[in-house]
Amino acid sequence: MLVAADKFKGSLTAVEVAERVTAGLRRVLPGLEVEALPVADGGDGTVAAAVAAGFERREVRVAGPLGDEVTAAYALREGTAVVEMAEASGLQRLPAGVFAPLTASTFGSGELLRAALDAGARTIVFGVGGSATTDGGAGMLSALGARFLDADGEPVPPGGGGLAGLATADLSGLDPRLTEVELVLASDVDNPLTGPKGAAAVYGPQKGASPDDVETLDTALAHFAKVLEGEAGPKAAEQHQASPGAGAAGGIGYGALLLGARFRPGIEVMLDVLGFAPALDRADLVITGEGSLDEQTLHGKAPAGVAAAARAADKDVVAVCGRLALPPQTLGRAGFRRAYPLTDAEPDVAKCIAEAGPILERVAERIARDFLT
Repeated sequence: MLVAADKFKGSLTAVEVAERVTAGLRRVLPGLEVEALPVADGGDGTVAAAVAAGFERREVRVAGPLGDEVTAAYALREGTAVVEMAEASGLQRLPAGVFAPLTASTFGSGELLRAALDAGARTIVFGVGGSATTDGGAGMLSALGARFLDADGEPVPPGGGGLAGLATADLSGLDPRLTEVELVLASDVDNPLTGPKGAAAVYGPQKGASPDDVETLDTALAHFAKVLEGEAGPKAAEQHQASPGAGAAGGIGYGALLLGARFRPGIEVMLDVLGFAPALDRADLVITGEGSLDEQTLHGKAPAGVAAAARAADKDVVAVCGRLALPPQTLGRAGFRRAYPLTDAEPDVAKCIAEAGPILERVAERIARDFLT
């Protein structure tokens, strides 16, 4: 039995989901062997999943999205680092109810990458998602040695809004160690940098951007890419701007691509890094899941990746979730035998969120009776 679920956002971490499912299964079958492998798709929770899989947790003081110092973590094992940009530059780092769509910076994410380099990492999995920022990765690049100057030769202000005043970009000071590592951009979105499907238009409103802010940010990001043509070359800059993942996490994907990163769907990367394949070989049944199983799940989210890998190995997969918004036929096509939403056990949604742990244990008891007895 393998439990490979993502977090239930706002209720349970991926580790807690695994613990609750295991407890429920063993209430029905006390001697059941259960292997827990919490998973993530590159967004928030990615470092926690790596640590649960045996990576060492490393903490470092870096700049938060508003410039104040925060303690952020990355994970390290045998030369591979897992860096989660949300640890430094995520919405979780903003005070409650506060947004800064024009000024939030990814500088701290660059500091996290630098810490991984200092620790001797030869491969860096850079998980991006859950960002408070829309600065195209300019802050991250600055922390790694790039310079972005206005017409007076002064550094442009932090955040996407400040990029409107960018006159010159200089990447010559980038940390030379970046050319010696494999940098993998792990994301569950494949948006380009700009335009109607770009970073500002699609994700800006989630970060507090008004329609005017979205227009300002999109124009500033396009200008940023235009100025960078002088450094990367017109063809390379244009290709990076339109590349899948360039618009991830407020455009930090674009900055990572400029550093030579290779884009891969976040869940694919994380399954490799976490050692999912050997765990799958040992399992007869796989339980995966996340807070909401819906259309978004099918587009690169962790449960869909787990189900696809398990189906390829001819293993049964069932899902647990807080809320289910997919019909049985769609679930079947995605590789799920069945889904068990908490709302089946407790129709009161508020109670499901507040008491997700105990309810999930009851759901796991049902799975044990349906599939294991």
